[in-house]
Amino acid sequence: MHDQDRNPAQAPAPASAHDRDHRRLGRELGLFDTDPLMGAGLPYWLPDGAIVRHTLEEYVREAERRAGYRHVYSPVLGKRELYEISGHWEHYRDDMFPPMELGAEEVVLRPSLCPHHALVYRSRTHSYRELPLRIAELGAMYRSEPSGVLGGLTRVRAIHLNDAHIFCTPDQAAAEARAALGLIRRAHADLGIRAARYRLSLPGPGGKYVADPELWRRATALLEEALEGLPYEAVEGEAAFYGPKIDVQVADAAGRESTLSTVQIDFHQPERFGLRYTGPDGAAHRPVMVHRSVIGSVERVVAHLIEAHGGAFPVWLAPVQLVVLPIGAEQRDPAYGLVRRAGDLGLRAEVAGPERGTLGARVRAARKVPYRAVIGAREAAGGDLADVRLRDGRRPGRVSGAELLRRIDGRVRARGPELWEPA
Repeated sequence: MHDQDRNPAQAPAPASAHDRDHRRLGRELGLFDTDPLMGAGLPYWLPDGAIVRHTLEEYVREAERRAGYRHVYSPVLGKRELYEISGHWEHYRDDMFPPMELGAEEVVLRPSLCPHHALVYRSRTHSYRELPLRIAELGAMYRSEPSGVLGGLTRVRAIHLNDAHIFCTPDQAAAEARAALGLIRRAHADLGIRAARYRLSLPGPGGKYVADPELWRRATALLEEALEGLPYEAVEGEAAFYGPKIDVQVADAAGRESTLSTVQIDFHQPERFGLRYTGPDGAAHRPVMVHRSVIGSVERVVAHLIEAHGGAFPVWLAPVQLVVLPIGAEQRDPAYGLVRRAGDLGLRAEVAGPERGTLGARVRAARKVPYRAVIGAREAAGGDLADVRLRDGRRPGRVSGAELLRRIDGRVRARGPELWEPA
């Protein structure tokens, strides 16, 4: 459960919170929308938004594979009994959708993925030699959010979470939590966002928490060990019902904080599900379950990215990376030729022809696109591009089409904030 790409010398005045509001920009840029017939809190993704989402999903899956995670799929439904065992039914029922009757059984839309992953682990016997076992899934889950708090992509009822659960020995838990924080920091750097603060979220008075003080003490000590060397604040009342967690907080343009990424240590669910591994002594031992989300939910991270970048996504994440603008109809063929060559490199490019209006209007419409190449009669005849415009206002001068595509491809692979590197 869980910097703008600009040349500082040419940077405009900071945009207001209204200008960066992801609900306004998301619709203006054709990323997502809602429809009352689908229901409140159930946004749908438009083609450009789907590109951003797919790119994020591919990025995080590849990062997880490199870090030793193995991916699984699990169903979005589970029997009510599953959530009674996990503790969700007792401690989290108010945020769950009501059960559905299927014959003699009751099934529930899952509010989290961790009970399913506990069953995945339990389906096979495990030796200490296999641990840590890292299981990841980008899966759907559902929360019965009140209508009054729903809005845009930040509070929704259908959530697609980049989730993972690490099953490990107690001696491995702090190192696994620390490694998860490293994955989070790298992802945030690649996304061009910054953490506002790290929060150690602890239980508070009056909350619905699992009653086992010793497990809380052990889990908190392990998270404090994982946080060693990082500035953080301990806050009561923000823990999960089954254990403490590290929340990586981000702030929107108005200064409002929300949790994007999390790391949690859980002794409770391994106990409830009877999870075991065979130790070096041949006896059965209880694993620790480390819950970890690198980018959080796809919905919330896209909302934050829209606001952090004002809709001008980093090059590798931009729905369209290059717009080619032929001045007249006679330049259509070379424009489409450049777009095809870009596509052959895996770049996302499109032609904005004169049917879309004047050149000035087309340039303004593509203001969030990292690269714009204008093709006139001279460019069509000679092949070089004299009018390449970067999103930050710079014009790097005459380059060949091949050189432009090489440079864009380099920036996509580097995932850095820079739009143009020196030759």
